[in-house]
Amino acid sequence: MAEPSSSKSLKWLHLWALLTLAATLLLLWSGGLVTSKGVGMSVPDWPTTYGYNMFLFPFSKWVGGIFYEHSHRLIASGVGLMTLVLAVWIFVADPRRWVKFLGAAAFVAVCLQGLLGGLRVTLYKDELGIFHALLAQSFLCAIGILSVATSAKFLRGEWDIFNPDPVLRNLVLATTVVVFFQLGLGATMRHEHAGLSIPDFPLAYGKWIPDTSPEALAAINTARAAEDQVPTNALFIWVQMAHRALAALVLLGVVAVYQRAATASRLRSTKAWSSVWLGMVVVQAALGAWTIWSNKAADIATTHMALGALILLLGALFSFRLCRATEAERFRFPDVSPAFASRIA
Repeated sequence: MAEPSSSKSLKWLHLWALLTLAATLLLLWSGGLVTSKGVGMSVPDWPTTYGYNMFLFPFSKWVGGIFYEHSHRLIASGVGLMTLVLAVWIFVADPRRWVKFLGAAAFVAVCLQGLLGGLRVTLYKDELGIFHALLAQSFLCAIGILSVATSAKFLRGEWDIFNPDPVLRNLVLATTVVVFFQLGLGATMRHEHAGLSIPDFPLAYGKWIPDTSPEALAAINTARAAEDQVPTNALFIWVQMAHRALAALVLLGVVAVYQRAATASRLRSTKAWSSVWLGMVVVQAALGAWTIWSNKAADIATTHMALGALILLLGALFSFRLCRATEAERFRFPDVSPAFASRIA
């Protein structure tokens, strides 16, 4: 395929990728608000909205939970269109096969994501919401990598100048995988619709290890009923305990990454990435505690979810960068020809 005739097209492609990334973050935030506010079924039909074409639904009817649910659908449609444009643009303007493949995969993912969201409404299956959330996180990472791969710095070979360090690479990869599973547990908790199955922190019903015997659960649910809370069960409680345990594991992993970068790397960029990652995780832990202490206030819970997505995104990009730096011959694809790179000034 012929290389682009000017650097302007490539710069606009990168800008479009960044805009798609920003729109995806907004989509995740709006989806989090829908779940946190418990308005996921405010619009009971799909792909229509109360029988209207969703794009023609009267603004005067955007009231209550409908506002959040309908807005989320419109933003999702916008992200889908932006991803289609991005994938086609990459196919036309970018000669790298792996970038074309990732662009196509991102478009397939956003289509599947929309289908999952619709099926969750039409089939009324909360379990689909968990897969919907995890696919959203994966899609975010894909768009993040495309945003990097289309940048001038990346094309000039300057983005991934890291000292080869297999230990640091493995630490970052492993921690990022744990973050992904942690987000999966968080999505499971959010779609339980059981409120806070453990209402206190750092203890759990006043103990480090909660009692989930039938007698203890009966007493717990009696107390919850007195406070107009939905009942819980042992599974929900242990899912939240697992969420706490993985949160501690993520923190330990990021601390290990920070220590390794501080002691073994001579590059400021490596230390900066690890420092930012650690700071984000510390704030995330505080938000998690605040979510419990605020009785799962919608804005706090949504911020907690959104920051988790950013933590995963940074981990994915950090992993991508370290893999390319550590195994240059294996991961440094024949990205661009000198002529192609010279167009990015």
